[in-house]
Amino acid sequence: MSEFSYSISVMKRKGIILAGGNGSRLAPITKSVSKQLLPIYDKPMIYYPLTTLMLAGIKDILIITNERDNQNFINLLGDGSSLGISINYAVQSRPEGIAQAFLIGEAFINDDPVVLVLGDNLFHGYELIAKIKQALNVTNGATIFGYPVSDPERYGVVDFDSNRKVLSIQEKPLHPKSRYAITGLYFFDSSVVKKAHLVSPSTRGELEVTDIHNMYLNEGSLNVELFGRGMTWLDTGTFDSLNDASSYIRTLENRQSLKVGCPEEVAWRQGWIDSNDLKLLAKPLINSGYGNYLLNLLEK
Repeated sequence: MSEFSYSISVMKRKGIILAGGNGSRLAPITKSVSKQLLPIYDKPMIYYPLTTLMLAGIKDILIITNERDNQNFINLLGDGSSLGISINYAVQSRPEGIAQAFLIGEAFINDDPVVLVLGDNLFHGYELIAKIKQALNVTNGATIFGYPVSDPERYGVVDFDSNRKVLSIQEKPLHPKSRYAITGLYFFDSSVVKKAHLVSPSTRGELEVTDIHNMYLNEGSLNVELFGRGMTWLDTGTFDSLNDASSYIRTLENRQSLKVGCPEEVAWRQGWIDSNDLKLLAKPLINSGYGNYLLNLLEK
């Protein structure tokens, strides 16, 4: 199934990409540049979460950056108009947890439902659009995604009973109750801002998004979808995972002659830009081969 197989039409949702932080796990290569601007094979890392939101039909996007790199993100993506979308920017002065994104983005969210994706998370697979469509059809509560991993203690972990009813969610447990990690893609209704204001710093000194998940769980409005074998989720915040992601994308693209995480292609296929717009985007990128790929889309 193509990642463009669905045309999603749902109520308006905002999108947030959390791309702040210090990238300390990738030092020293992040001493002078945000990790979300590092390359995953042939594209900046930020392109991958951006296209995830675009595939969800989301055109109104806030990118939260650290203060040092804010202008670099603006230089890369501008206001989004060339892609037929709107991109706003906000600065995270200090990284204080994922839930902080909803406090920083409170005015942007403005009582709308919102999708948050972490700037170092890469999603790909035939299930992706179907799962996104299911999540977008849920108008009240929250939808999060579980993915089986070999090292769940590094993540928030969701635990189920035999009927797949959620029993608990724990943040980086020493003894995980399951191997299902919660991925960095979250769908929330408009009450998420109010909930974020109720979150207190954890023992790690962070505003944990797990606390928000548990608020929805206690309300009975938390939906957890599981990604299966047909999906790839990569958290690219370490040297090994950064290299793994680049190798994965390189293999796919060279094998299929199709790009993954290409915002220009997604915008064109969504009908947000026309063929002339795509040509204009392609011309400055001819020398790298990226532009030729975009032009070849028009010929095919």
